[in-house]
Amino acid sequence: MTKAVILCVDDEKAVLQSLRTQLMEAFGNAYIYELAEDANEGLEIINELSEDGMKIILIVSDWLMPGMKGDEFLIRVHQQFPNVVKIMLTGQADESAIQRAKEQANLHCCLSKPWTEEELIQTLKSGLAQL
Repeated sequence: MTKAVILCVDDEKAVLQSLRTQLMEAFGNAYIYELAEDANEGLEIINELSEDGMKIILIVSDWLMPGMKGDEFLIRVHQQFPNVVKIMLTGQADESAIQRAKEQANLHCCLSKPWTEEELIQTLKSGLAQL
């Protein structure tokens, strides 16, 4: 069986590398880790992976990104893939964006930047436990 995919979307390369490092330390090779630098790239990756028969099980997305904000991105993903666990990272999301993502994208959790590794991993584990 193909490994499941965790997708991280953030416009800051340093954040993406940090996420990948923390996920690799916590989960090792249990998952495939994909990175996207904006929401449109994230949507392209999701479509390519699903066409290849791979299953994305969890997305960690920044909120404030150029082009499309994280809440809109997660809502779009939810419309096509409602079972994907969605986590938003933010240094500055407004409460209405978080609420919209909870209502329209079934947002699992919103973590504030900077997060702690323990907080991130516990959030991911609780999200993965729902699958």
